[in-house]
Amino acid sequence: MPRLSDSMEEGTIVRWLKRDGDEVARGEELVEIETDKATMAYESDTAGMLRITAQEGATLPVGARIAVIGDDDSESSEAAAPAAVELPEPAATPAAAGETAPAASAPATRSGGERVKASPIARRIAGETGVDLDSLAGSGPGGRIVKADVESAGTAAPSSTSGDEASGRGTVTSTEPTRTQTLIARRMAESRATVPSFTVQISVDMTTATTLRAELKASSSEGQAVPTINDMVVKASALALREQPQANGAWRDGHFEHYSRVNIGVAVAGPGTLVVPTVFDADAKTLAEISAETGELAARVRAGTITPPQTSGGTFSVSNLGMFGVRSFDAVINTPQAAILAVGAVEQRPAVHEGGIEPRMLMELTLACDHRILYGADGAKLLARIKELLEAPLSLAS
Repeated sequence: MPRLSDSMEEGTIVRWLKRDGDEVARGEELVEIETDKATMAYESDTAGMLRITAQEGATLPVGARIAVIGDDDSESSEAAAPAAVELPEPAATPAAAGETAPAASAPATRSGGERVKASPIARRIAGETGVDLDSLAGSGPGGRIVKADVESAGTAAPSSTSGDEASGRGTVTSTEPTRTQTLIARRMAESRATVPSFTVQISVDMTTATTLRAELKASSSEGQAVPTINDMVVKASALALREQPQANGAWRDGHFEHYSRVNIGVAVAGPGTLVVPTVFDADAKTLAEISAETGELAARVRAGTITPPQTSGGTFSVSNLGMFGVRSFDAVINTPQAAILAVGAVEQRPAVHEGGIEPRMLMELTLACDHRILYGADGAKLLARIKELLEAPLSLAS
């Protein structure tokens, strides 16, 4: 099982693209694998005859054997196969009274006989959760049903229900989390339990920035991407991190890591999940380039087509809830990164400006820091520099 993302611990084989016994060439796509972040095809790094040892649906840890290409001189495949294969057990118990045993799976078709266009992972999840693909409208290219569509529909399909009259809570509905939701839960719990974090907060006067954005929008051509406030925050954060490399690092295994590239992760809410795609080298990109890239990445997250390389390699994260009217919040650090920036809403509020009180467009920024690598002064200096850049937004245009 190859490691396809920096946080991947195990993967699920969705579909073999070659058959057992096929001759494969180096670089040929072998298998589709679902990771904690996305589903992607894995290419062969060698040539030879393929012998599959882990079947579709198997979930295996990184490093476990899934196949052999060419001669296997380490140990017999017969001895290795049982340890690698982790097949789901077939339902052996007969259906209970009043229940109907599920029919053998067949390619889903529309009511008119047309075959439903759906990705392999979407078909597998639909089969596991009982979601009818024929009832879904796909959000992928050409109306193709993708993983996110099935997961969104599946949230309404309970795995079990029970009465709870004694507590007064009515019927209790229990649903199984997706692999991504399970990983998010585990990593957030680990972050809270293991990272000694603290937060610093600052108010930013975004009056000039909002005026600049309005002017850019008015002068832009039809279909041209206009940088958002969040794009400005990403750019300002990247420039500040380049100046203060201590914050562009991590505490890992008892030592400090510092990174030469400034890669900003941008939290994006998808159907029933949260994904953090990465804007690589954000400090070296123009505001327009960042705007176009974040728009494309967000669209991929919502369509379920984001790939592990696009969600890996982040050195700092930005999370924005301002579009929901949230003034400020504390974000959970995306370990092992040193910090995460929480962005609140831009609101018109009374403020002191040039000796008088007048309405200004204000925004709250909250920086959560890992105290093992960033101390109070470090976090405060970084936040103050981000504020300075945002209040002089022309410095972000280059």
